Amino acid sequence: MEYEIKKEGKYDYVEVGEGEPLMLLHGLFGALSNFSDLIEHFKHTHKVIVPILPLYDLDLLHTTVKGLAKHVQQFIDHKGYNQIHLLGNSLGGHVGLVYILNHPEKIKTLILTGSSGLFENAMGDSYPKRGDYEYIRAKTAETFYDPAVATKELVDEVFEITNSRIKVIKIIALAKSAIRNNLGEELDQIKVPTLLIWGKNDKVTPPFVAEDFHKLIPNSELAFIDQCGHAPMMEVPVAFNQILEKFLQAHAK
Repeated sequence: MEYEIKKEGKYDYVEVGEGEPLMLLHGLFGALSNFSDLIEHFKHTHKVIVPILPLYDLDLLHTTVKGLAKHVQQFIDHKGYNQIHLLGNSLGGHVGLVYILNHPEKIKTLILTGSSGLFENAMGDSYPKRGDYEYIRAKTAETFYDPAVATKELVDEVFEITNSRIKVIKIIALAKSAIRNNLGEELDQIKVPTLLIWGKNDKVTPPFVAEDFHKLIPNSELAFIDQCGHAPMMEVPVAFNQILEKFLQAHAK
């Protein structure tokens, strides 16, 4: 499904549907493609918003988790959103956590899936190798329980990113920033209802990370999905959407 990317000043974003705002924050690789099933499902009940995070557009000094959270804050202020259901996958979850710790008044619920913020499995170490398609294909497939989810289209998208020297420098900067920004001591400040949806077979942020988030965020609930890796909303969209829908209905106006 193709969505119109709206442009307003420095903000690129998708906004579809009407209702309470459901904002989706993507990770390092793949933005809209990761969320297509989620957007399709929830656009009938919510205003679904996907800001395209400027992963490669900030100067190196601000290519950090906090730099991205500041962009999200400015975007939310610019659009005047309130009472947001904020969902983040991978690095997007980390950005969402930094945002909510600074602006809790704007957020109604928080949903994290495969989020960084407590533990990163060597995100920036050997990764990414430039110019080695087979390596990128294998690394992308590792993200999922079922390697077939790593379609050629998805691998090509990741390969194109990793082939740009500047983009690789920015990815490594963001990965290092994520590792430095461990939020373990601050998570007890999050008071909004929080849902953790995690793949039982996530190799990037393994299940114990979800259990740690659950222990540290006071008003949180945890749902594991079997035979599922780091991006449940892509890999098992039906199960993911059912869990999320039940949670959002419980916390509707």
